[in-house]
This record gives sequence, C-alpha cells and structure tokens, in this order.
Amino acid sequence: METTRLKARSGTPIGQEPVDAFRAEFKGQLILPGDAAYDTARRIWNASIDKRPGLIARCSGAADVVAAVKFARANDLLVAVRGGGHNVGGRATCDDGIVIDLSAMKGIIVDPRSRTVQAQAGATLAELDRETHLYGLAVPAGTMSKTGIAGLTLGGGVGWLVRKYGLSCDNVLSFEVVTAEGKLVTASPTANEDLYWGLRGGGGNFGIVTSFHYRAHPVSTVLGGLIIYPRDQSAAVVRNYREFMKTAPEELTAYAGFITTPDGMPAVGVVLCWCGDLAEGERVVKPLRSFGSPAMDAVQPMPFPVMQTLLDGAFPDGSRNYWKTAFLKQLSDEAIDTLIDRVNRAKSPMTGVVIEFYGGAPGRIGAGDTAYAQRGQEYNIIIAAQWADPAESELHTAWARDTFDAMQPFSSGGYLLNMMGEEKPEAIRQAFGGNYGRLVELKAKYDPTNFFSLNQNVAPPR
Repeated sequence: METTRLKARSGTPIGQEPVDAFRAEFKGQLILPGDAAYDTARRIWNASIDKRPGLIARCSGAADVVAAVKFARANDLLVAVRGGGHNVGGRATCDDGIVIDLSAMKGIIVDPRSRTVQAQAGATLAELDRETHLYGLAVPAGTMSKTGIAGLTLGGGVGWLVRKYGLSCDNVLSFEVVTAEGKLVTASPTANEDLYWGLRGGGGNFGIVTSFHYRAHPVSTVLGGLIIYPRDQSAAVVRNYREFMKTAPEELTAYAGFITTPDGMPAVGVVLCWCGDLAEGERVVKPLRSFGSPAMDAVQPMPFPVMQTLLDGAFPDGSRNYWKTAFLKQLSDEAIDTLIDRVNRAKSPMTGVVIEFYGGAPGRIGAGDTAYAQRGQEYNIIIAAQWADPAESELHTAWARDTFDAMQPFSSGGYLLNMMGEEKPEAIRQAFGGNYGRLVELKAKYDPTNFFSLNQNVAPPR
C-alpha cells in the first residue's frame, strides 16, 4: 500500500494519520491507491470514465456510511457516492476525493403479506427481482438487470412496468437517509415529508439513501420479447409502433429501437412487456407481432426476471459510452425520418437509439407531487453511443451530439434525469422543470454547503 494521495477540496494533501483513525471505526473495506483491489474497485461500468479517487470506502451498512460522511466532512473531501449499477455519467467516482461505495450493501427483505420490500442501496435490479419473484411479486424498476436500484429510483425510474404501476420513485414508501451532517433519518409521508418529496426524482442531492422501502405488485410471468426487422423497414415499423401504442392497454410497455444484431445486420425492432393476463396479452399484441415481415419474433411468456435481462447483452461491461436523451413533443413523421437518418450515420455497431413511450400511471400524478416533474411527457429518445476503441471516442461522441442537435426541433425541452450524461446546468434545471425552485430550497435546508455535489446538481443559494 502506498501513502495516501487523498486531498481536500482545496488541494491540501491528507496524511495517513486521519485515514488510520477512520479505519479503526470503519467496519467495511477501505481501499487506497496501491492496494491490490484498487484498480478493480475504482472502475465503473462506463469505461470512458477513468478517475483515481484518493480513498474508496466500501461500506458494510448504514453505520459505515455515517462514519464515511463524517470523515469526509472533517477533512473537506470531494465526495462521490456509488450504488450498485451503471452510472453512465461517471458521477460515482472522482479524482483525489473519497468514493462512498454502497455496492456491498445488498440486503433485501420481502414481506409478501403487505407486498412490500426493504432493499439496501447497493442492490441491482437482478438482485431485487430474484428475491421478489419467489413471492410472485415485482417492484417497478428499470429495463436491465445490471442497473442499480438507488440511482434509478432517485432519478425517477422508468421500466417494464411503468405504464401500469408507475415510476420506481412512485413506489417508494420510505427512505433511510444519511444527511450531509452525518445523521441517519427516515423520509416518508409522516417523517421529514419535504425530504421524502425531494428524494422521489431529485437525484442524489440531499443525502445518501442507504435503503428503500418499496411497494411491490403481483407480477410473475409476463409476455415479453423482441420483434426484429431489417433496418430498411425502419420508417414503417416505427410509424406502426406509434399508432399501436396510442390505444395500447397500460399492461403493455413497448419501446422501439435501432440496433445492430450480433451477426452484424442493421436492424429496427420493438421490445415489449405485457404484465397482465397472458391470454389477453397474446390477443392485444397480435397486431403488433403480425405487422410486416419480421426477421425474428421472440415474444413469449417468461419469468419477469428473465425479461429484465433481455437487453443486458447490448450494454456489455467495459464498453465506452456517451449518452444523450430528450423528451419529444410528439413522435411526428418528420421526427421519425430525422432520427432514422441520424441512426444510419452511426459509426459503431454497438451504438443504439431507443424510443420509449410512457403514458398511463406516471401521468396520473401531479408534476409537483414529487420532485420528478416530467409527468406529462410520453415519448423519450435515448441516444446511446457505445464503442470499444478509445481512439474512436471523439468520432462517436460527436455523432451522439449531432444526433441530439438534429432532434432539438422536436424536443419538448424536458429531460429524463436517469439518462443524462455530462450536461450543462441549464439542462439539469430543465429536467427538474417547475420543481427546480423548491429543490433549491430543499438543498439549502439539507445540504447548504453542497457537500453532495457530484450528481445532477441542484446548487444551494449563494
């Protein structure tokens, strides 16, 4: 182990003595530069992000989180908070500061009688689904099994059950939170109600959530899978998808996407999940499945945890990523044609673009009822540039930016917090919409020094 390279935010080096004192009370794993585990521990899913923190504090529980926050405050450290999943924007790590790593905190307790789940913040969707599925239940959460529940939920959380059961944040009954002062508190409808409001869509601005108390729903076997067409059928496929989803029951969530198949074929497709009665689902989705001449139709009944894995292969570990996102005013013919033109200019077979349709349950909650403000938005596009060779980074990031710019005439001006990469402060304000002013007030109350700054940041008043 080398001498610590930990630095205060002022740049002043932190000596070994404070670290040793911290180690004496910390029951998890402290990882320093030079330790055998350091290079593995500092890496995050997005290989485009290459940071070297001065200390990684892998917490064993809430008490370790409290200790880490107090240590960071006492030494004026830059703080990054890491959950259990992707973090495409790279905010889960930093140079020279401390990473408070929750990824080892994976405890999950299901209460089938009340249909509720207590889950620690380091859990992934796969881990949450594995436990809830034993009881024929599911928590509305995401579309890929490797996603972490914490970042997903705090940013809103859109998944396969969104149209029927709402956003992930809409299904949180309470949060256990470590504040910027190092206090462990509960946020719920009856305790710290303002904080409860802010954590449902306000991101990591107000504290470190150590566990979530979720409402679960009776979902076990779903009708799901992909319908794939050659890319030259894109316009017809996406237009048909748009018209079909206008009247689709809320039990059906379906997204359209542009991908390259494993055998190298540029393709367009629809991926769907029906969470209601299976016979009714077969009837409902038959017109969608019978459209045109698909190259593949893999729609079939499957356990819900399997549904959560269908897209995992398209986002492999160790790939380089640069994502952009935007809500659309409507999915017009012109918007579709523009998007297809831009997709066909992509230079990496790993790159993809997804069109997500929401509607249903999220829109029945008022825009000011939670911090998640984008309640009336229906169509979201995700521009996911992905590649392997670091020498090609500028090529692919430029494509993503150009595609985003080309879609701006069709944008509503809103953004989905979960999918935002490196964005300007104005875009973050737009993501929070009309709730931004209230979030600033909440930040002033719970984190007036911006201790939690590595997030889609709401800065406190100066």
